[in-house]
Amino acid sequence: MLSFFKLSYNPQAFRASLILTLCAFLLDFLFFHLIISSNFEGFNQLLLSIAYYLILFFIIRYTLEIYIRLYIETGVKKVLDELNEEILKDGYNEKNLEKLTLDLIQKARERTSEINVLKDQDSYRREFLGNISHELKTPLFTIQGYILTLVEGAIRDKKVRDKYLKRAAKGVERLIAIVKDLDLITQFESGIKTVDKSDFNVFDLIDNVFELMEFESEKNTISLNYDKDYSELIFVNADQERILQVLTNLVVNSLKYGIKNGFTKVSVEDFNKDKILVKVSDNGEGIDEHHLPRLFERFYRIDKNRSRKKGGSGLGLSIVKHIIEAHQEQIFVKSKVGVGTEFSFTLQKSNS
Repeated sequence: MLSFFKLSYNPQAFRASLILTLCAFLLDFLFFHLIISSNFEGFNQLLLSIAYYLILFFIIRYTLEIYIRLYIETGVKKVLDELNEEILKDGYNEKNLEKLTLDLIQKARERTSEINVLKDQDSYRREFLGNISHELKTPLFTIQGYILTLVEGAIRDKKVRDKYLKRAAKGVERLIAIVKDLDLITQFESGIKTVDKSDFNVFDLIDNVFELMEFESEKNTISLNYDKDYSELIFVNADQERILQVLTNLVVNSLKYGIKNGFTKVSVEDFNKDKILVKVSDNGEGIDEHHLPRLFERFYRIDKNRSRKKGGSGLGLSIVKHIIEAHQEQIFVKSKVGVGTEFSFTLQKSNS
């Protein structure tokens, strides 16, 4: 009850109290003038006048503030009663209100999820810009260093000149490879680049990859072969050139991070009645599980220093993913550190 009469600053009540007090002053002026002036004199008369108006001011103010509070409470109660009547009229009940609450919670979760996705995308954008900057900067600075050395006088030494020009050319080739790979990914993402499907024997394509990678396999002392002998031909319907690129990239990765005297095997098996599953597996270094979800991102590297020493644009697996998705197929990866890695992808069987 005491809190109800607690004095607080309410501008409307204050202004109204002041106005009413002034009105009371005008009305009572003659009365005070006659009574007070006839019975009291001097300073006492002034004190009584001030005390009277202060008492009058606070009485009016409290009266108005109580009135305003009662008016608001009544109005709010009326609105709530009308809202309850509307809810009952529309057939809402406790279960419906509970469902509404759950819907609101779900909406809040979705909004939180959207915010988190935006944050992840922003983080990915910053990381991607940093990575592409580094990938382009390294060969550019290398080329610049060799050319400046030649300009400053090394060009006169034929042996040094030829060596530096060859290294600068390698840097240019690396830049061209990065730009081409980025352009290819962009074309796939924008829908400009499409796949040109045809029927072909998948084993012919695998044999082609084995021939292309034979020198690399011997250099790394890693055997490259099938997991078993296949007696039957298997025809698929896909873009032969692009699937050759996919297999080549996967085999190159396997040889690059394989172990000495290790193996890389390719296998083919039924995925379902309409598709086959092509696997590229090895007994190499393996990949920690927490890296697997990001393996197909552009420029994503498990160990940045080690990966750059191995060469490559850092876009191979991203291209692989885009080519497989352009075929509307699936790609999978399994790996364990110290055991090895297995990449696999599906292909549509030929109808003929």
